[in-house]
Amino acid sequence: MSKTVLVFDSGVGGLSIYEPIRQQLPGLNFLYVFDNECFPYGELSESRLVERCCQVIAAVLMRHPVDLVVIACNTASTHVLPSLRQMLTIPVVGVVPAIKPAAGATRNGCIGLLATPGTVARSYTHRLIQEFAAHRQVLLCGTTELVVQAERKLMGLAVEMPVLAEVLAPWQQGALRPDTLVLGCTHFPLLKEEIARLLPDALLVDSGDAVAKRVMHLLGSQPETEQNKTSRAYCTRDDDKAARLRPTLQTYGFESLTCLTC
Repeated sequence: MSKTVLVFDSGVGGLSIYEPIRQQLPGLNFLYVFDNECFPYGELSESRLVERCCQVIAAVLMRHPVDLVVIACNTASTHVLPSLRQMLTIPVVGVVPAIKPAAGATRNGCIGLLATPGTVARSYTHRLIQEFAAHRQVLLCGTTELVVQAERKLMGLAVEMPVLAEVLAPWQQGALRPDTLVLGCTHFPLLKEEIARLLPDALLVDSGDAVAKRVMHLLGSQPETEQNKTSRAYCTRDDDKAARLRPTLQTYGFESLTCLTC
């Protein structure tokens, strides 16, 4: 029987983590839960963030048996994992910016970290840089604009390229130009095509494949197909924006979108 993985985020950014897991382990059952009622998580206090994530995940586990939880959000991962691991008896996997692989991949020694302002400012991020990229030049850019644009894209709306161009302008025109870009928010890989248009020579690095490998390690090999395999999506607020995401969620393999009562 296929095992079930819960992928959790405040918005649709977690789909960039879900998709590599699905590609490497297509026989899994998936639950995708996005807490749009409290989106974005970067605006919550640490205590409220921990409380909210535990609350929503507990509500999901009352409905479904789950074998592993993926916190597909950099902001939540840096705060919530200890509490969740204490609360649950199943594995919990988090997401961190892919600074280590970027440090090994750069050719000119200059890396750009593109993340939310909270991730850029967080001491955890600076410890990662010091540990894995102390010998590299790491340029930091904190933005919430790309989160908004990724959400727009998955709702079927046009990405506002001038907004992206303004965010990335220092790396397009500056004296220091990174040749490797860490997409340090799970929303940002959803804009890979658009970012590549503006920085065509940069290698874009994210955490999706690393998380998928970790899930595979923890769960082991799974059946390639399962007759009763299911994938369901849940939101925490049923509004027009959530409704616009239904067609996109269907293309990712989710047969339904239901509002979760917490």
